[in-house]
Amino acid sequence: MKVKKIMALFLTAAMTAGMLGCGGSGATTETSNETTAEAAEDAAEEAEETETAEEEQTEQEEGTGEVSLDFEDGLFGFVGNDKTANSAADDSVFSVEDYNGSKALKVTPQGKMPYVGIQADALLGDNASSLKTIELTVGTENPDGEFFATSGNIYAFLGEDNEKVNEGWSVYLENANPKTVSYTIPDDKSFGAGNYFVVSLETDNGKSKGQTQANMYIDNIVFKDASGNVLAADSSAEYVAASTGADRSNLFAVTGAVEFADFACTGDGWGQNGFDMPEEIIAALVPGSVVEITYSSESGDMWIVMPDAAAGWMRVGQGNSDGSGSDDAYVNNSKNTCQITYEQIAAVCGDDVSTWGARMQCESDTAWEVQAVKVGQQAPSYALADAVEFADFACTGDGWGQNGFDMPEEIIAALVPGSVVEITYSSESGDMWIVMPDAAAGWMRVGQGNADGSGSEDVVSDGSKCYVTYEQIAAVCGDDVSTWGARMQCESDTAWEVYSVKVGTAKEFKAIKNLVAFPDFAVSGDGWAQAGFTMPQEILDALVPGSVVTISYSSENGDLWVVMNEAAAGWMRVGQGNADGSGSDCAAFNGSTCQVTYEQIAALCGDDVSTWGSTMQCEASGAWEVYSVAVGQSAE
Repeated sequence: MKVKKIMALFLTAAMTAGMLGCGGSGATTETSNETTAEAAEDAAEEAEETETAEEEQTEQEEGTGEVSLDFEDGLFGFVGNDKTANSAADDSVFSVEDYNGSKALKVTPQGKMPYVGIQADALLGDNASSLKTIELTVGTENPDGEFFATSGNIYAFLGEDNEKVNEGWSVYLENANPKTVSYTIPDDKSFGAGNYFVVSLETDNGKSKGQTQANMYIDNIVFKDASGNVLAADSSAEYVAASTGADRSNLFAVTGAVEFADFACTGDGWGQNGFDMPEEIIAALVPGSVVEITYSSESGDMWIVMPDAAAGWMRVGQGNSDGSGSDDAYVNNSKNTCQITYEQIAAVCGDDVSTWGARMQCESDTAWEVQAVKVGQQAPSYALADAVEFADFACTGDGWGQNGFDMPEEIIAALVPGSVVEITYSSESGDMWIVMPDAAAGWMRVGQGNADGSGSEDVVSDGSKCYVTYEQIAAVCGDDVSTWGARMQCESDTAWEVYSVKVGTAKEFKAIKNLVAFPDFAVSGDGWAQAGFTMPQEILDALVPGSVVTISYSSENGDLWVVMNEAAAGWMRVGQGNADGSGSDCAAFNGSTCQVTYEQIAALCGDDVSTWGSTMQCEASGAWEVYSVAVGQSAE
């Protein structure tokens, strides 16, 4: 290989000399020399790339040696579609196929870029902590038969906090496809239980040129320890999807949040602990505000205590935990976040915040720990129905830097009263909004809140999803969409990245409290298959006007609804939207939480719950699984 490299350099030098010898008049010498130098540099780079490709091809022909996983057994249950590296990642299809002379994992994307999670901790078991390097063969294949360059990343999620770090890979030459790539864990980081890898394909030159999206192949995975020894892997391990964000079920969205600094404490059952409220927290406690607590407790319950209130020592949000039958806090399905509204505190302590006392404490009926407390303004929490994808809206920007695209006709048509723009993103500050730079009304930011000091209206954003309503855009750009200009851009006050944009009909999740659990409602089904249980009396009693059925679930297509199969009015689907072509009312769902209101059921089954039948079932348009069901009372 050294001889080939020397020859390539000689050829480059010869080309340079020949081109210099052919130079023209003095007036064009500088331009000619620059062109010649660029040509020589290109020739050298091409020669080096060819050499690299030949080396990689030789290595592949000589064999990969000992491997941890080669897919020859046909097992691939340890991989799955990952949403943590990019929450807008593709739901690819996996299979084991013949490729490059052996069996390999084939990843067939379904329109978006694939992010393949590899459950390395389960594959390695007790040896996971010994892992230092992962090597694997990555290849791509365009179904149209032509080769196009591709590239992506190996993401490693390391340590107790699953810190994300990455190493890029690329296949630029056809004779270097497939290619062996690797990632080495830095010396100051560790791998162990709960850690995993993600292999992505993020740049597909064929797709960007209008060709069919490339398939990706993964083969010959090698796990090595620090000494280079190959670690054995159990190919029967199962992939478990990592959490993609906080569970916001049953809760208000919160805007303009103020952190209660250093509010972290613990207590035993019925033991209170907390801190004096700083001025900024007291100032944030206004009508329409909410106290949000991030916590853990053995029972899953949490509430607050105002020990120094003028009205007396007061618990707020404990429900019936103390036998008082009081109002309950709003608690998510994961029972790790709760919210208590200003109105709930005022109901027992009075409307004048100055009489609430200086101290706020937390309490539960079992041992508990609070990690954080904040106060912000209640805001709607949205889901989308009949969503339209803004094709290929993926871009980045620095703080206060805008980036975006011209809106296609289908997006403009979807921007109607009651619609909402959903942005999947990340940013250093957690903020995101949009800019309409060409609006007839002028260059307009929409939803930036007070980030620019304007005190403008704030969008609903949680660090991963941002929602901008039609009404918010119309408030600054006017009601006539034709005057909004052709372009939509994104912006934040810190470095940001947007993965996707959609526009759809806004469906609002309800904040709900006083939850009554449907015992042991855990069931699964195939697409268009129903399964469920007989409703116990406590669920029937909870189904009253203003109540909401909240369901924790997953499904292939992201949708879910309920079926009342024994209703006197007939066999009824409730909340399926247009999934069955009926154009029915849609439940609020986002792929993990589904809400169906009493009013939606009553619209089909009648107002008399006794005629709804004894059974509640679930259903979706693709394979689905339900983890829990409860009925609660909405805030309205």
